Amino acid sequence: MDSRRGKFNDTSLEIRVIAVGRGKDNPAQIIFNDYIARLPWKVNLIEIKEVGSGHAGDRRKREYKKIVSILPTEANIILIDQRGKELSSKKFAFVINEFRESRSRHLVFIIGGADGLDQALLSQSDLVLSLGEMTWPHILVRAMLAEQLWRAASILSGHPYNR
Repeated sequence: MDSRRGKFNDTSLEIRVIAVGRGKDNPAQIIFNDYIARLPWKVNLIEIKEVGSGHAGDRRKREYKKIVSILPTEANIILIDQRGKELSSKKFAFVINEFRESRSRHLVFIIGGADGLDQALLSQSDLVLSLGEMTWPHILVRAMLAEQLWRAASILSGHPYNR
C-alpha cells in the first residue's frame, strides 16, 4: 500500500461534501484536499454560497433550498452539527462501512453555515454527527471531516494509521 495515497482497492463509495461557505485560499482547505486525495473513494466538494442578508432562520431556509436541490437521489445523508451524536473514530469507520455496503453507496456529508442547518434538513438525514461540543470554524470542520474519513478508510483496510 502507498501510505501517502491510500490505495485500498475500494472504490465502492461515492462521497459528496456539501459545505456552506467558501474555502478557497484557506490553509485548512489545503489540509482537506490532502486527506481527500488519499482516499480510495471518489469525493466531490460542493460549496454553497452563504446567504448574507436577512434573519438567520430565513438564511437557513434559503441555504436548505440550495442544498436539497443538489442532493443525489437515494443517498445516505450525514449532517455535521453540534447537536449531533459523537462517535469514536472506530465507530465512525463502522458507520461508513455500513453505508458503503448499503444499496445506495452514495454518501453525502453536509456542513452548514454560520447559522447552522435548517430543521427540515435535520429531519431528512440518516445521521446527525457532532465533532464535539466546541464551536469550530466551518473550514476547520471540513479538514477534520477529511481526516476522519482517511482514518476510517485506514481502519477499514487494517492500516496502522489509527494507532
